[in-house]
Amino acid sequence: MSRIGRMPVVLPNGVDVEIKGSAVRVKGPKGELSHTFPASMVISQEDGVIQVNRPSDERTQRALHGMTRALIQNMVSGVSAGFEKILEVNGVGYRAELDGKNLVLYVGYSHPVRMEPPAGISFEVDQKIRQIKVKGFDKQGVGQVAADIRMIRPPEPYKGKGIKYLDEKIRRKAGKTGKV
Repeated sequence: MSRIGRMPVVLPNGVDVEIKGSAVRVKGPKGELSHTFPASMVISQEDGVIQVNRPSDERTQRALHGMTRALIQNMVSGVSAGFEKILEVNGVGYRAELDGKNLVLYVGYSHPVRMEPPAGISFEVDQKIRQIKVKGFDKQGVGQVAADIRMIRPPEPYKGKGIKYLDEKIRRKAGKTGKV
């Protein structure tokens, strides 16, 4: 049996879950998420714990089992605690600012790049250490917005200039060498 799929999802205080067939709606202090899962997965809730079961041991059912449980866990932890990704801006003259809710990036283009946050996502900028925090209750949304910000100016391998994740390691290349 799937190790992840058979683990129960414990509901923290303040989180309400509504299960209708294969649709799950999770509501908490940070927001509300809903998702429709494959109809073959059996999702049940009792005593503040959500359990996911599968009908058979077929390969596709085993894969869906763990994925379904992981998505439900992400929904529950998102509406209760939230998620964040931290990006770092490196480069001479590169900086990030907030203009109201919008993120404004000055990263070597002839114009500033503006990003408007989607619903449920917020930005925080620390200009002293050049960090951008992307926060929200939807794990997939936070990751996608962070990836979109990184793609505005990905880090380059020679000087390391660009926008990178905080824990990302950039493989550096040697520059040109003189004549020998």
